[in-house]
Amino acid sequence: MEPVSAAVSAVLPAGGSGERLGGATPKQFCGLQGRPLVSYAVRAMERVSWISDIIVVVSPENIETMKSIVEKYGHKRVTIVKGGITRHRSIFNGLKVFAENQSSNRLLQKPEVVIIHDAVRPFVEEDILLKVVMAAKEHGAAGAIRPLVSTVIASGEDGCLDHSLERARYRASEMPQAFLFDIIYQAYQQCTDHDLDYGTECLHLALKYCKTNAKLVEGTADLWKVTYKRDLYAAESIIKDSLSQQICIITDVKEAVVQAGFLLHESLKNQVKVEAISISLSKNDSHLQNIFSGECYNFLCINDKEYATEEIQQLVDMLEKSNVPLLYPVVLILVHLNISENISFSIGLEELTKIKKFAREVKKKNILVYGLLIQYKKFPLNCYASGLPILSRGGLEWVLFS
Repeated sequence: MEPVSAAVSAVLPAGGSGERLGGATPKQFCGLQGRPLVSYAVRAMERVSWISDIIVVVSPENIETMKSIVEKYGHKRVTIVKGGITRHRSIFNGLKVFAENQSSNRLLQKPEVVIIHDAVRPFVEEDILLKVVMAAKEHGAAGAIRPLVSTVIASGEDGCLDHSLERARYRASEMPQAFLFDIIYQAYQQCTDHDLDYGTECLHLALKYCKTNAKLVEGTADLWKVTYKRDLYAAESIIKDSLSQQICIITDVKEAVVQAGFLLHESLKNQVKVEAISISLSKNDSHLQNIFSGECYNFLCINDKEYATEEIQQLVDMLEKSNVPLLYPVVLILVHLNISENISFSIGLEELTKIKKFAREVKKKNILVYGLLIQYKKFPLNCYASGLPILSRGGLEWVLFS
């Protein structure tokens, strides 16, 4: 990913009442897989290393709720700001934190570029964020757009069709949007009460008050906004699907084990999203804890010990201490790496019984434990061991047991 030289921060308006969604809970606080919607949007920003600060603007009555979400899910770089009575007034309050240094928690650096993104758009990726930020640096303002799905029509005073717009000429304005901070802040300072109370488009304010023509950036299909209850169901389905497409490979620091992890990474990377980390499980590794608290639900733990039930127990303990909601099955695959010249696979009956008993216990907690025996060689070896078929690829031969 291209590095960003400018200081960049983000403002997430999250003060809506959720009237169109229905129900007593505002949509930004509705749970998806046990995690509030706003937490997904915050985490999307946290994953981007070049975003310095994240301002979440919420209504006064929800400040304590947002504070508890930040604490529960371990969000970093987040400052909570009291919102206004409209969307534009809330965004303005978020920008004031930088310009007037109103944050009581810590000193915030005024960014060169500020991203504005709805807290109820949970699927934003770094690629589109980078595109709008780079475009904003060049043009002063930029925003994601998508083709119109339906034709826009206007009705007359009698309720009959007056005219329609040529759909090919128009686009739907989406989020994220990005601005040179001084431009958007100046626009809000000059903004009339009418625009603050009834306007909805930030790009229009930059054009109207600062004569800044925003660069329009074609966005992806996953930038949609959760508005109605059916959108919550769709968002949850997308999250479940994404969970099955990610895996974390955990190895200790031994050279052969790390090499095996690398080969597995290379073997899987074109099929699923893979992250590989080398740690000592005896230490409380913050990186691994962050992964557990993220949205990865599939883990491969590789070791070269004859019996490694202690390691898998440690991983389960870390999972239970993390904030990951176990409403969706977590898969832990314990990999025993055989690096000896003896190619026969074996595991003692007592150890196998112990593993199966442990697996049955944690299954009640929605954690699925499997075992994988891998014969590791420097060169591919095609053979059969103990009558069991071995899949050979890149120096790894594997036999699955459960």
